[in-house]
Amino acid sequence: MDQPLPRDPIAEAQRNWQRRGWEQQAAPMAAVTAIMRTQQLLMLRIEGVLRPFALTFARYELLTLLAFTRRGELPMSRASSLLQVHPTSVTNAVDRLQAAGLVDRAPHPMDRRTTLVRLTPDGRDLARRATDALNRDVFSDTGFEADDVEHLIRILARFRQQAGDFAAE
Repeated sequence: MDQPLPRDPIAEAQRNWQRRGWEQQAAPMAAVTAIMRTQQLLMLRIEGVLRPFALTFARYELLTLLAFTRRGELPMSRASSLLQVHPTSVTNAVDRLQAAGLVDRAPHPMDRRTTLVRLTPDGRDLARRATDALNRDVFSDTGFEADDVEHLIRILARFRQQAGDFAAE
């Protein structure tokens, strides 16, 4: 956006919900809508930082996931599970990353039905450089106050756990 809006459209939507008699749903609607808009704004920043690396956030996540493993490789099905995306999304990301020379595919040494996705040295280097840029340009200054970040982590983790996103520890 070039210019900020003159007023908050989510607050206006909340007032419209209340005027229509949906008082109980007005604040939750505003909260959900605000979370979704915040996600859009953060993704715009992240994508702007990743653009010079020719990476989307999905491809960056896959490279980083592989970089965090001991051997720089995972079964594609495991990558799909850990990234919480459909296997087709991982296949598409691997296709693009492989074409760029950042990952390759290999047969699993003990399970012929399984394909491993492996980080190449160029992929490891790009993941490190992209992470340095994200840390510097996004994660060091998210726009949230430090106390708010800790509250958000707890609130969103509780929601995700209750929604079945992960098991309680």
